[in-house]
Amino acid sequence: MSSFQDFESSPSKDMINTGLNNSITNLTPSLNFSSASSSASTTISAPATTTTSSSPPSTPSRYENQKRRDWNTFGQYLRNHRPPLSLSRCSGAHVLEFLRYLDQFGKTKVHTHLCPFFGHPNPPAPCPCPLRQAWGSLDALIGRLRAAFEENGGKPEANPFGARAVRLYLREVRDSQAKARGISYEKKKRKRPPQPPSSNATTQ
Repeated sequence: MSSFQDFESSPSKDMINTGLNNSITNLTPSLNFSSASSSASTTISAPATTTTSSSPPSTPSRYENQKRRDWNTFGQYLRNHRPPLSLSRCSGAHVLEFLRYLDQFGKTKVHTHLCPFFGHPNPPAPCPCPLRQAWGSLDALIGRLRAAFEENGGKPEANPFGARAVRLYLREVRDSQAKARGISYEKKKRKRPPQPPSSNATTQ
């Protein structure tokens, strides 16, 4: 079994919620160099240095920051699991537990079948239906965790985030939320650009 990099620890369950809903801001400390003060009677000349042009370090993209935060959040979830789980023993079933656990932090109203607003995209009044994680958020989360797993040494064939059970669960969430909220998640098909006339066409 391949070895995996250690997760960064988060202090509490609240940090898991914060990690899923807030953006990471990387603070790069600036280095301030101060020259030693010389005495009044002594002058110190600095040796000549040759400056070389170097490209500035690249700043991680928003996607990379989000992926790192999600990876750390999942690691914290495994450590808080009872009993604690190691990444090497994590399966698709554990990923499903994690997704259901995240529903308590959801902000998307999903109407039940008994709700009079079931299937209405814009309900005219509030209702007691539960809040859930939106399908789009879960789908994007799994995509980032699937990539982070392999970037941290995991084998593609053993990736729990790509398990069939996880794909079926996401499909079920998509379909059920689409019906409950009266919206469609179907991707619009892109229109193909008109094909240029063939160069082999003969002209009369």
